Amino acid sequence: MKLKKKRIEEMIGLLDQITKKAVLYETEFAEKLTNIHPAYKKSALNFIHYLALRENDIRDLQEKLGELGISRLARAESNVLASILAVKNLLRKLNKLKKQDKNKGKLTRKKAKKQIRTNTNSLLGKKLKGSKTRIMVTLPKEAVDEKHLIYNLVGAGMSAARINCAHDNVDVWYKLIEKIHNVKKKTGKTCKICMDLGGPKLRTGKMIAGPKVLHLQPERDIKGTVTNPCEVLFAPKGTLPSVEYPQIIPVDTDFLNKLEENDKIQFTDTRDKKRTFKIGKKENDGVVGKLFDSAYIETGTELNLFKLDVLCVTAKVEDLIPVEQYIVLKAGDILYLLAEEVEGEPAKYDENGNLLNSAFVSCTLPEIFKDVKEGELIVFDDGKIEGKIKEVSTEKLTVEIFYAKEIGEKLRADKGINLPESNLSISGLTEKDKEDLKFITKNADVVNFSFVNSAKDVNDLYFELKKLEKEDLGVILKIETQKGFKNLPEILLTAMQHYPVGVMIARGDLAIEMGWKNLARAQEELLSLCEAVHIPVVWATQVLETHAKKGRPSRSEITDAALAERAECVMLNKGPFIVKTVELLSEILKDMEDYQDKKSTLLPMLDMFNPFNK
Repeated sequence: MKLKKKRIEEMIGLLDQITKKAVLYETEFAEKLTNIHPAYKKSALNFIHYLALRENDIRDLQEKLGELGISRLARAESNVLASILAVKNLLRKLNKLKKQDKNKGKLTRKKAKKQIRTNTNSLLGKKLKGSKTRIMVTLPKEAVDEKHLIYNLVGAGMSAARINCAHDNVDVWYKLIEKIHNVKKKTGKTCKICMDLGGPKLRTGKMIAGPKVLHLQPERDIKGTVTNPCEVLFAPKGTLPSVEYPQIIPVDTDFLNKLEENDKIQFTDTRDKKRTFKIGKKENDGVVGKLFDSAYIETGTELNLFKLDVLCVTAKVEDLIPVEQYIVLKAGDILYLLAEEVEGEPAKYDENGNLLNSAFVSCTLPEIFKDVKEGELIVFDDGKIEGKIKEVSTEKLTVEIFYAKEIGEKLRADKGINLPESNLSISGLTEKDKEDLKFITKNADVVNFSFVNSAKDVNDLYFELKKLEKEDLGVILKIETQKGFKNLPEILLTAMQHYPVGVMIARGDLAIEMGWKNLARAQEELLSLCEAVHIPVVWATQVLETHAKKGRPSRSEITDAALAERAECVMLNKGPFIVKTVELLSEILKDMEDYQDKKSTLLPMLDMFNPFNK
């Protein structure tokens, strides 16, 4: 018993030390706390207390508290001092001590939960009927022309629409926003408009143009029998591919106007194979053609239109979009990353297979060449290809590939490049971002700020917003680099000088920057830090991505989506099955509310057979 009493005294002593450290931190951070927005005053103070709590490893203390059946402070993020005080008072009771500290003036868990609800509502709007977790969806350009897509997304549970300024243009953005406002008027539902600044994204440059050929393939079963014909759209030259019709065959308008349902178009493909299209329904942009066998069509292919088996007219395929060229890379290959803006080319070999020239490609931010060093890691296309920098000059980086698929990995234009070990000096705000902000401040509710690395980046953004007289615009800070992760406390305390603010866990780039094995740890830390400061979190990247693209989720994606309920908002990317994906995510998030409250496990009644109740 005496041993137990001594252990309890030690635990009380440790908790006293943490409390003293928390009070000391208030003094040390006093200057930073002075400029905090009034809505965040108590939150910022609690955040300082949480940093004091996490300054030391308290796992041993937690273990001892757990043995006594007392709170292990695992959920103390949102109300640190009140949680510590409650535990200390329980320990004193166990030691039969009369002294009890009062909780007067300290932030309670109930008040903390109310605060994060208020902050979430201010940034992302009030929740829709169903789950308390919001759903943000990246809108595709096709939503401009697809009449009911945005309406159906809102109906399925989308409460925030994301428009990425790295793609399309002002005309497309305005049309998307106009459609969102029309849907809001029709439905009476909330749908915040969130626009991403592109940021200083480092990507591969253009590749040399390939042949102007279209490869058409119907769907077949395991025996090779056609289960679905390949559908293409015969359309005027200049018609762009869409989600519904990704393959376009450009033809002149006179030929197009003659096409009617059940007509046939016969042609000879590039392999001298005789093939036939059956003409289907008319669309706004053109006419659908169905092909029941594989074919290769090129610019200039002759098309013979038959009506009731009688040749009616002949035309030629007009200028096709060139096939996207790529570089195939294997472990051991050398790749030159060039500063000069030239079209990339694959490696060249002689007739005996001897290497003549290594592959090369340009990059979009050659100014990073001055920041990188020999021996540092370089990663391409979301981790599909990895290499080491062997040589550095102002004109090029020489990269030796050490990781790729055994058969080789394709590197295409406009693919991401990450330098997780390099100390890059590029800022989080580009000149294009500053121009895009002019549009965003007039038309959006929230700006998503990409590649936030430091407090300076945050100040740069608000400097621009101040010039545009829009400092009260909602801001979501995208944490996607090692620098951003390590500097998060300073980033948050700087951002909280304004209201409202959120954080996006951009798991794609963050996984590459931190290393795949460290992503889970980084997620936990980001969720905890944001909980401590009562700032809403957006859980992003590859959530139910297979479902959005192919209509069926993987098992691991379901588990990932369930964990996402711990955040205030989940972001989905575009895909042909995005409406169904929003519906599925809404169901998952609503179901998980019975089983978890943020990181706390809840225990509803078991919904299964109980052998003891016969």
